[in-house]
Amino acid sequence: MASSLKVVLRKKANQDGTFPLALRITVNRKSSFIYLGQHVKESDWDEKAQKVKKSHPNSTRLNNLILQKKAEVNGKMLEMETQHKSVSSVSVRSHVKSTSGTSFFEQAEQHLENLRKHGKYNRVSAEKPRIKHFREFLKSQDIVFTDITIPLLNRFKAYLKSTRRITERTIVNHLILIRTIYNQAIAAGLVEPKHYPFGKNKVTIRLPDSLKVGLTLEELKLLENLDLSSAPRYWTHARNVWLVSFYFAGMRVSDVLRLKHMDFHNARLYYTMGKNLKAGSLKVPEKALRILETYPKESNHDLVFPELQKLESLEDPYLVQRAIATAVKRLDRNLQLLAKTAGIQKDLTMHIARHTFGNLSGEKIPIQLLQKLYRHTSITTTIGYQGNFINKDADDALDAVLDL
Repeated sequence: MASSLKVVLRKKANQDGTFPLALRITVNRKSSFIYLGQHVKESDWDEKAQKVKKSHPNSTRLNNLILQKKAEVNGKMLEMETQHKSVSSVSVRSHVKSTSGTSFFEQAEQHLENLRKHGKYNRVSAEKPRIKHFREFLKSQDIVFTDITIPLLNRFKAYLKSTRRITERTIVNHLILIRTIYNQAIAAGLVEPKHYPFGKNKVTIRLPDSLKVGLTLEELKLLENLDLSSAPRYWTHARNVWLVSFYFAGMRVSDVLRLKHMDFHNARLYYTMGKNLKAGSLKVPEKALRILETYPKESNHDLVFPELQKLESLEDPYLVQRAIATAVKRLDRNLQLLAKTAGIQKDLTMHIARHTFGNLSGEKIPIQLLQKLYRHTSITTTIGYQGNFINKDADDALDAVLDL
């Protein structure tokens, strides 16, 4: 077995001009890398001696780390050969990482890349800055999973709240992301579960309740009846998209913008929800039909609305999600102007169409039918969601005490 170990600087530089240190394991001419979680400038690296130059302020500590890691990998290779295990650069790397931990940010980049490959533009755009915040908290230093401890996570939470001025819900989203990446590392055998810092008597994650507010019937009528005859066309278009979403039981905007003329048959809409792939059909209300008839049928990709028609293809989900995200920002800006013109004091966005349907349906529709309309996989989700809009029992209880 021909094998070698060498410490190298990887080619891709960080934003601060430093390069990641990595141990290159080569077995039978095939190489794998173990990142050491440290970064140095090219001028501070002695490539021939495979050591950090004395010009680096922490050269002694870093060189000791390099010697320790090389000895660890050498020992693991000898152990595997003695036990007659299959030895390859990948197997050695896996065995070493499972005991010593691996680079969090290396795994985080892999997580983002997997999301990109699956077309998850919204998650990439949301989670990339969260990873950046964690890196900034660590002062741009990498970290192995075994060093992500309960005290460190608590300090990170305090940092987000005091320095970043981030809301509790967003702080929770940061922790969920770290937990997700940690779970992926455990599943890949890169870190042992005993080091896991989340769960009972550790760092617990609880999603705070979010306030869901929809339009009242009076506010809805203000929007429907608003005279836009002299207004810009994009105002009318923004209202049309919002109303179609509302008329189809609060259809998500990503599904509204994907609607095709071929989805409509015999006065019914047939579509599959993008979020959970649940299929079904709905009656086309007369109000929705009048709006749909104003959009030409001879359109690119047969799409009803124009936002995605500029794309050459709808086959790349990442590009489609990116186009939808851009369109929603533009629609929301116009909806806020519409709300101001109509005298609606609430923050009007595309997502409020779904909340408005929930608010107006209240207790009028059986929960099983609401589950079907919302396309929820679980009725528990429907009960929890609709609970935001059912207030009669609580109001009656309060009146019973105060109506003396």
